[in-house]
Amino acid sequence: MKMLSRDENSLSLPSRSAVKSAAVMTMICGAAVILPLLIGFASAKLSSSNSLQGVILAGILFPAFLLALLNTRLLIPYTLLIWAVAPELRRIADWYEGVYHSVSLLSLAPLLTGATLAIPVLKEIHKIRKSSTRILLLFSIALAYGAMIGLAKNGIGSVYDLANYIVPLLLIPFFAVTQYKPKDIDRLLYAFANIAVLVAAYGIVQYLTVPPWDAFWMRNADMMSIGTPYPLEIRVFSTLNSPGPAATFLVFALVPMILEKRWQGTLRWIGVLLVVVCLLTTLVRSAWLVLLVMLLVYIASSPSKGKWKTLLQLVFVAAALFTIVPKLPGAEGLVARMETLTSVQEDHSYNERLSLWTNMLPMVAGNPVGQGIGSVGQGTKIGNGGELGEYGNMDNGVIALLLTFGVLGALFFFGALGAVIKEIAVRVTSKDHLQPYARLSLAAWMGAVVSLVSDNGFPGLKGYLIWMLIGLGLSAKEITQSRKKGIPHAAVEREITSR
Repeated sequence: MKMLSRDENSLSLPSRSAVKSAAVMTMICGAAVILPLLIGFASAKLSSSNSLQGVILAGILFPAFLLALLNTRLLIPYTLLIWAVAPELRRIADWYEGVYHSVSLLSLAPLLTGATLAIPVLKEIHKIRKSSTRILLLFSIALAYGAMIGLAKNGIGSVYDLANYIVPLLLIPFFAVTQYKPKDIDRLLYAFANIAVLVAAYGIVQYLTVPPWDAFWMRNADMMSIGTPYPLEIRVFSTLNSPGPAATFLVFALVPMILEKRWQGTLRWIGVLLVVVCLLTTLVRSAWLVLLVMLLVYIASSPSKGKWKTLLQLVFVAAALFTIVPKLPGAEGLVARMETLTSVQEDHSYNERLSLWTNMLPMVAGNPVGQGIGSVGQGTKIGNGGELGEYGNMDNGVIALLLTFGVLGALFFFGALGAVIKEIAVRVTSKDHLQPYARLSLAAWMGAVVSLVSDNGFPGLKGYLIWMLIGLGLSAKEITQSRKKGIPHAAVEREITSR
């Protein structure tokens, strides 16, 4: 009898990539089977209102889950889109039902979608470098402290608020393990610009016509500061939930759009002008200030040769605005709002913020432990009948952080911010083709710090945008360090591409 060779008798084991692909496909198939069953079960148990919200929420989350498993490069643009449009979907759902909900399941859509970032992070967590780990550790200590105090004092509201801090911070380890190449970063910023143009276009339509679902929400939300639900009498909030977040979204997209041509999006300068016009109609002056600071920081940190080009682009935008704004419908209100910047001492909002320092600092000093997470901002609605709590509106970010984390927790939080700027500074001072991304992250950091004069932007949408731009800069730094350690450039490229 002919003897079989050893190779013929041996069983070949499946490769690691084959096992990984099979596991992913199994998870997708399982989700495809289980998700409809869960939706059906929930729909049977929930009220018709919550059932509709649940179906929309599930429809939003499923693509995020797939992208987290299959294509992490598209996950961030998708989450940005959900942050931008989820409030509008909520308003349309309420209008369709004819019932206003002060607290809605759809409010969770951006957070739950962003939470899918944890999937690729956990899968590659062993690749996070020490610099990113140090930053995350400092933030974790502050958040753990604030969460313990918050659970004791604020109950379930602290859980929602904690998620608003954690989900944006997931972007730091996400970019550390995915290590975007320059072309990936450019594509992400390009997609961000396109989303911002859509938000701006809708905002301009909203300013001129006020769609019925937006008017319905304005009449029921009892937010007197955003104007009246009539054309040209509204402070634009576009697809976001108020003028402040709308202005924030537009500013963080507009800065890259103005600074670099490759980050402008499909409509190029037309898109830039649309975003600028919509930003003006929000009438959020603090956002205008942040825009100016971010642009100046980027320009100041640029090489001498690039500064003049960027300054010329700013002059072009300013000249276009000088020509366009006076001709816009309702321009009188826009011009009047802009003129208040020249007489700040007489402005009511400015004086209120000054008095806030005087009134709140003694309270912070008298309670150095802090009120805990969930004591400031939107989280105060939970467990309070859908109404904002005592510190629901806090027009000072430093006071908000001190109230939330106390003196000890705030030290760790600000220490983490210091560790971030230290990492960014190292990258900015390096001379290579990745420097623009580091300068953009520096501009985002400075914008975040400056904006503390008006609000605490680190949780929620603003935090997501801040850590996205900062994470991109730190991600570029990770690639540079890999090269310095002797890993061939081609090997780094292959490793990144394979993810």
